[in-house]
Amino acid sequence: MSDKGMMEKEEIFSKVLRAGRRTYFFDVRATRANDYYLTITESKKFTNDDGSFHYKKHKIYLYKEDFAGFNEILQEMTDFILEEKGEEVISERHQKNFNPEDKEEVGAGATATASPKAFTDVSFDDI
Repeated sequence: MSDKGMMEKEEIFSKVLRAGRRTYFFDVRATRANDYYLTITESKKFTNDDGSFHYKKHKIYLYKEDFAGFNEILQEMTDFILEEKGEEVISERHQKNFNPEDKEEVGAGATATASPKAFTDVSFDDI
């Protein structure tokens, strides 16, 4: 078997969750010993200035011996978030009356209303 064949494990069962710019892939794969494990891949789409786009991917490998602990902590964390903050999404981007042309998102939750011309031109030699 070639190295490439060993790297590409057979997908046994797959599900996809599309969530805005993010897509989550849940794939059951087989090990060389024909046991199963789970991969969870987050793929996020980014648009370049020229209109082209690319994807960044993050992957988690989850093996059977870790399922119970992972499930328990995931459930505890999601329960905590829902109990503390409810199911409503608290983000301007998800509000019904949000108009992205009115505000530009900056950082985590902050917004800027000033135009780029309102900023002072600073040279690093001045600092």
